[in-house]
Amino acid sequence: MSVIDQTPTFNLKAVLKETGLKPDTLRAWERRYGLPQPQRSAGGHRLYSQHDIEIIKWLIFRQQEGMSISRAVDLWHSLESEGEDPLQMSQFARPEPEAAVVSLLAGDTIVEQRRQWVSACLAFDERWAEGVLAQAFALYPVETVCLEVLQKGLSEMGEGWYQGQITAQQEHFASELSVRRIEALLATTPRPTRAERILVGCPPHEEHVFSSLLLTLFLRRRGWDILYLGANVPLERLEATIAATQPQLVILAAQQLRTAATLLKMAQVLQEHNIPLAFGGMVFNLLPALRSLIPGYFLGERLDLAHQVVEQMLSSPPELPPVRPASKVHQQALAHYRERQAQIGTELWHMMGPTDIDHDYLEFANTHLSLNIMAALALEDLDLLSVDLEWLKGLLRHYRLPDELLRRYLRAYYQAAQQHLDERGAPIVAYLARLSGTNSK
Repeated sequence: MSVIDQTPTFNLKAVLKETGLKPDTLRAWERRYGLPQPQRSAGGHRLYSQHDIEIIKWLIFRQQEGMSISRAVDLWHSLESEGEDPLQMSQFARPEPEAAVVSLLAGDTIVEQRRQWVSACLAFDERWAEGVLAQAFALYPVETVCLEVLQKGLSEMGEGWYQGQITAQQEHFASELSVRRIEALLATTPRPTRAERILVGCPPHEEHVFSSLLLTLFLRRRGWDILYLGANVPLERLEATIAATQPQLVILAAQQLRTAATLLKMAQVLQEHNIPLAFGGMVFNLLPALRSLIPGYFLGERLDLAHQVVEQMLSSPPELPPVRPASKVHQQALAHYRERQAQIGTELWHMMGPTDIDHDYLEFANTHLSLNIMAALALEDLDLLSVDLEWLKGLLRHYRLPDELLRRYLRAYYQAAQQHLDERGAPIVAYLARLSGTNSK
């Protein structure tokens, strides 16, 4: 077992170059946690030993594994109190250095780290990606890395998929790495210091969990008692969950129009039990008009500021929004459309043959449009479909499919709907006629 030299030899500049830490970060560790404990030169300058440098690296690697710096320091002191040398324990041996991480030391801005992380994900290089994150967490606060590297990196990759520049597999790989990292950070958060309990989750059929996970992390780090329910929380047994957990607030996140509709159903249940709801997600950023349809309180478009809305709601609970009366016309149209949806789909197969559109594209379009029509009817506003259709147009262009293809498809869908829907489906037929540029009779 080798003995690491404890002679104070290295100045601050040498240590920063060796470890990659910023001076403010290292000083904060020394001031708050007492690790490392450098000696001073005759002139009052810090002098570090090789042992001090290894301590710093040890702490960085514990962060790479998902620990907060405070938990890593606690672990160090705990091991020392048991007579162990953390630097000599095999289970804490530091991994082989990654060349990509070392290269960051020359240009370690958060933008460069995001670029490196995205590149690692595109290359399916998990060790490289994890090494970049470890470096970022050593240099910047947790919230900064989560927002500037993970969230913005995923957003860039999502746009790359939309433009046909990267594959779905690359995007999924990055998403899974991000979720796993946030879950590791959640496991190290301290016990809550606030009495209020908050439930966080996603409504039925919503599988995109990153934003709700990130919000859970941010709120837990501020001391709130957060119960994270995860993706696709079923409406069934929601009342039993509320009774068992007694939350002061429920937060739900929806990214799509169809899950905004299921969020509305959950909001109505919560409203019946006088439980305040806060909500957010990409679909509410794209469709501001949608916010007023949900009986709850919009968290805002910036995730890093959402805690301010939560703070305000819990400190001064607002009155619940009034119950909006349901539209009988839209309810009837929704029930009727559900009954005839399969027939409309079958009719489209006959109207648009393989020479018009590929089988897979037609199946995707039918499923996508029907789900969003039902969502817009549940939300009682068919004009909400407009943003989704613009997204589809852009997707076709990026995949080099002609705009005319979507126009032909919408005209065919209008004709099929007109054939199979009676007067109960009149709002749908009228909207499709306007959308396809056809005069309805």
